[in-house]
Amino acid sequence: MKLTSQSFVDQGRMPTRNAFGKIDPQMHVALADNANPHLSWEGAPAGTRSFVVICHDVDVPSRPDDVNQEGRSIPAELPRVDFFHWVLVDVPASTHEIAEGAYSREITPRGKAGPMAPFGTRQGVNDYTSWFASDHDMSGDYFGYDGPCPPWNDTILHRYVFTVYALDIDRLGVEGRFSGPDVIAAMQGHVLDKASITGIYTLSPALAG
Repeated sequence: MKLTSQSFVDQGRMPTRNAFGKIDPQMHVALADNANPHLSWEGAPAGTRSFVVICHDVDVPSRPDDVNQEGRSIPAELPRVDFFHWVLVDVPASTHEIAEGAYSREITPRGKAGPMAPFGTRQGVNDYTSWFASDHDMSGDYFGYDGPCPPWNDTILHRYVFTVYALDIDRLGVEGRFSGPDVIAAMQGHVLDKASITGIYTLSPALAG
C-alpha cells in the first residue's frame, strides 16, 4: 500500500490549518483551524474489507514537569511516548480517500461527540481526553481528530504518523468509548497491509524557522 496527502508531504511540515494550536507571539499558543488533513491510499490487498486510520505523535514528553513552563525547556534526551490524535475505524473497503476537513473543521471545547462518525465509520477518543481531564473549560470526551499542539518549549520537532491499515474484517471488535491502544489490540491478526506518512510540527519559534 501507498499513502499520500495533498495537505503535506511525507516528512514535511504540517500546515497550521491541520493543527490544534499555532504559534502566538504574546501567549505562546493560540487555537488553530484543526481540520483533518487529506489522505489518499492505493494498493490495498485482495480481501480487504475495511480500513482503520490512526494518527499519533511519537514525540510526547514522558514527564510533564517542564511542559509549557516559562523559563524552562524540555530536553531532547527525555524519553518520549505516544499521544493519539485520531482513531478512525470501519472505513469501508470502497473508500480510498479522505477529504481535508471531512471529519474535523474546528476545535470543539469539551470535546466532540462519538463514536458514530460520517460515512458509516466510528471514531475513538483521542488523548486530549486525558490531557484536558482536569481543565474546567476544556474537559470532556474528544472523539475523532484533533491536530498537533506540541509543547511550545520543546527542543525537538514532533512527528505525527498517519497510518492506514487494511483489515480482513468489516467491523472492528471495539465498542462504545474506545481508544488508540484498544484499536491496536483489536486489530491483531486482522491486518493485511498498512502504509504511513509522517508530518512534522512545532510551536517553538526557534524551531519553526
